[in-house]
Amino acid sequence: MKIFISILLVLMIFGCSSKPDSRVISIRLINNKKALQIKGFDAAVINDIARDSSTEAWQALMLVYRMPADTDLKNLQPVQPGCYTVSNNVIVFTPDTAFATQQSYFLRYYDFDKGTTLTDLIKSRSKPGALHYSDLIFKP
Repeated sequence: MKIFISILLVLMIFGCSSKPDSRVISIRLINNKKALQIKGFDAAVINDIARDSSTEAWQALMLVYRMPADTDLKNLQPVQPGCYTVSNNVIVFTPDTAFATQQSYFLRYYDFDKGTTLTDLIKSRSKPGALHYSDLIFKP
């Protein structure tokens, strides 16, 4: 009987804890380094945003910037203008002006689910309501 109760207790402890799914966002240059391919976002979110014709919808989720010489000024850079297209849950960003070969760029994508729980706020030492983002650096 004690073994049954201990097994049941262990199953309840491990059954109630959930491991958050961490998405892996990947980028790569395509079309002779003229466009950026972005993979890893939730298909439902991507297809919903793809139906919106405005570019502000994409800029709420992901933005491409030119990397400044002083990386402390990353937050002050203007957005790289361009066109977003979707096919088979893959996003392709084509800039209005071609990527410069000696210049570094970065993709900033926002994770709106991160930081919504109390444990996220405690672990990350962030302020409530702050936007959580990640930067992926690439060079053509």
